[in-house]
Amino acid sequence: MTTDRKLRLGAFLQATGHHVSAWLHPDTDADAGHNLEHYKGLARTAERGKFDLVFVADSPGGYADFTDEATFRQNAKAAHFEPVTLWAALAQVTERVGFVATSTTTYEDPYTTARKFASLDWVTGGRAAWNVVTTGADVSANFSRTEHLEHSKRYERAEEYIDVVKGLWDSYEDDAFVRDRAAGVFLDTDKFHVLGHKGEHFQVRGPLNIARPPQGYPVIVQAGASEPGRELAARTAEVIFTANLLLEDAQEFYGDVKARLGKYGRRREDLLVMPGIFAVLGGTEAEAQAKYEELQSLVHPAVAWGILNRHYQGVDLSSYTLDDVAPPLPGDTNGSKSRLKLVSDLVERERPTLRQLYRQVSTARGHLTTVGTPEQVADLIQTWFETGAADGFNVMPPILPTGLTDFVDQVVPILQRRGLFREGYEGKTLRENLGLRRPENSFAGRVPAVAEAS
Repeated sequence: MTTDRKLRLGAFLQATGHHVSAWLHPDTDADAGHNLEHYKGLARTAERGKFDLVFVADSPGGYADFTDEATFRQNAKAAHFEPVTLWAALAQVTERVGFVATSTTTYEDPYTTARKFASLDWVTGGRAAWNVVTTGADVSANFSRTEHLEHSKRYERAEEYIDVVKGLWDSYEDDAFVRDRAAGVFLDTDKFHVLGHKGEHFQVRGPLNIARPPQGYPVIVQAGASEPGRELAARTAEVIFTANLLLEDAQEFYGDVKARLGKYGRRREDLLVMPGIFAVLGGTEAEAQAKYEELQSLVHPAVAWGILNRHYQGVDLSSYTLDDVAPPLPGDTNGSKSRLKLVSDLVERERPTLRQLYRQVSTARGHLTTVGTPEQVADLIQTWFETGAADGFNVMPPILPTGLTDFVDQVVPILQRRGLFREGYEGKTLRENLGLRRPENSFAGRVPAVAEAS
């Protein structure tokens, strides 16, 4: 079959891979978190597969609980590259694939974020994207703060934060820098604008000290699926990285966020929904299942209990064994509400043992996990794509680099033969390849900043 609508694919990278014990697998590079050559290879593989983008998750507090020594000593995610720095390097060895970096609206300053991502967009030639996170983990102790902002307050701050960043990106209109040597004019001041923002959370004068990004704005990405997260995405996001285990849940989420766009003057195609998918591939179902079991056999019992304790914060599991039925999860959190709901629904729906629960979470932390042949994985992707559940997928290789290589070599050609995925890039910028509109400068046509100040 063929269709005008094309699937979007991202490579979601985590050093040695997404499985919690991937670093123990002999096909991984144990030092991947600090190995630039490793990431160069991954970026080139993604580009060879015509992926839209590559993405590494990031947190200002890391992903390791150093207070739990038993699991900390086995955690390969304890240290890794800062993403903007990494992408600036990888842009030099690629030409078309986009780069998504995370920056938190709770623990960073909007001026710094605006400058950082404008620079990245220039360095990459218009291939940058900002993954907007409010940060679920309490890392306040790293930022001279006494407490973590409450969930709803984090989203209120994020909404204003994004407006400030966009306003700063519009400090100069696209053609403001004339650089006319003959006239001795470097900047057309009629096309220069001071933000002058004064809000509840921020007071930012501006202007930014870099030209407007090549894409107008770097692509805005978000991952929240709570009620405030959905509303923020409908207002501001252009790509959503989401987690769903069931087709029906994915369809509900997809339909809900798309339906919210109209009240913000946006079209359905202005927002792309890309769930995560953790695919274990094999030449046969039996071979794929054997690979899956091999990965699960690498999970140390201390790591298994560490996974469970993170989900059951405030619950004493000391009287349980791994073969006991998982009890209900805590009813609320000031962390990630969407991920809590996803795992809670799984426990309520399937009534797994604690062993079954940690095995499910150890693969993709609640994202869609599939084990099978390349054709079966392609079938699943096609079903979700064609039935209103996804515009594409964020591919989460179990181990790296082989997991990404296998997907590119085995699944992508099937999707291409079916007319679902591109055979060549449509443009040079990430926006062009994703089919997203380039935003107009919000100040264009208004009184210039010099006149306002006089």
